[in-house]
Parts: sequence; structure tokens; C-alpha cells
Amino acid sequence: MKLIDHLDKDNLHHAYLIEGARDEIVPELFEFFDSLNIKISGNPDFCHIATDSFKIDEAFDMREMAGNKSFSGEKRIFVLSVNHFTLDAQNVLLKIFEEPIENIHFFVIIPDLNILLRTLVSRFYVISEKNRNVDRETAKKFIYMSKTARIDFIKNLLTEEDDEDKEGGIIAINSARARALHFLNGLESLIHAGFTSDLHKNTGIAPEYLVKCSEHIFRVREFVRMPGSSIKTLMESVALAIPEKI
Repeated sequence: MKLIDHLDKDNLHHAYLIEGARDEIVPELFEFFDSLNIKISGNPDFCHIATDSFKIDEAFDMREMAGNKSFSGEKRIFVLSVNHFTLDAQNVLLKIFEEPIENIHFFVIIPDLNILLRTLVSRFYVISEKNRNVDRETAKKFIYMSKTARIDFIKNLLTEEDDEDKEGGIIAINSARARALHFLNGLESLIHAGFTSDLHKNTGIAPEYLVKCSEHIFRVREFVRMPGSSIKTLMESVALAIPEKI
């Protein structure tokens, strides 16, 4: 199902939470806005914030912007493409979404719903596009690699420089943190998709050990989301946690 199938142009919800890959979702979302004759450039009633980590200062700024009156008298649109929200920022957002403001609509795009407080998620109309953010084929190749090859894979995954606007603090869609989370989602999905028996048959790795690997991936993903964490070290721990083919 396409993203546009979840959106009713005649009855928009005040806040949408969209889970998935922003580089796929944002173009679809902008196409939807075009169908509503909402301009995404040169429009003071349209705001798109793309950042790796959304902090409390950004949350206060957005709350202030949301409190301003519309320039056109029509809908006001806020699009947030974010990889991580700090706890303080989430608490500010809770206040914003407690009482919907007329003709203001929020579209929040994140890679994983689990990064948000459940109380905050409950304020949104949730659209899960997670399957579009999973690359199981790459994950499968990774598992069959030697540990040395996996370390090289991680190095290549994370070495590309991020296209970052230092002044605006905006990190590109394809940031190292986003690439790491994307890959971890694929790896975990592969293990949880009933692929364990096939892995056991072809590698000799016991299914119950793969479950332990999955638990390690879960913990690593939590740390990868934290600003300032060593993504390379965390990802290398995943490479070493999965045993080589027996």
C-alpha cells in the first residue's frame, strides 16, 4: 500500500507518525502536498526539518512556530525527518500534541517507532512503512561472511562522509547513524522471519544461538540511537557476536 493511500486529503489528521526510510517517504509526501496545491518552497506555512537528533531547543522552536498565525489563512504543514528524539524534546512535543491546533498538520518520519515514548506515539495516526526499510539480502550475505569480512563490511558501511550543513546542523538523509540502523533492522528482521532453520542448515549455527544474537542486535540498536555513541565500535560488536560458518 502506498503512503498516499493512508492520507485522506478531505479529512487530514492533525499528526501523522510515519515509520520507514525518509528518502523514500519524503518524495511521496511532497507529491501528496502537490495534489493539495501546497507549495513546499517559498511557502511560510510549510516547514521541513531534517536532522539526525531532535533536541529540546528544536522542540521549543517548533512549539513557538506552531503558535504563530498562518500567513495564507490556509493549512500549515510541519514535516520532521528525524533519526532520534531526546527525552526532553519528546516531553515538549507531548504538550504540543495534547491539544490539536486547527489547520496545523504534523508529519513525523522516523526509522523506528521504538525510539519514541508510548505516550507520544499514542498522540499520532501511525503509518508503518518499516518493511520498506529492511534489506534482508544484504543481511544474509553479512551472516555468511567471515568475521574479518564482516569488519571490512562495517568499515565500508560507515566510512562515507555525511553531507552535513554545519551551520544549520542538518545531517543528510544517508547519515552513518541512519545507515547503521537501517542495516540492523534488516539483520534483525532476517533472524525473526523464520530464517533461523535455513541458517542452521547452511552454517551450523544453532537457532537458539541466533536468538541470543538477535538480543545483542536489539541492545546495540538502542546505543546506536544515542547521540555521541561510537557507531563503529557498536557495529563491530555485532560482526563478532555472530559465529562464523561451522
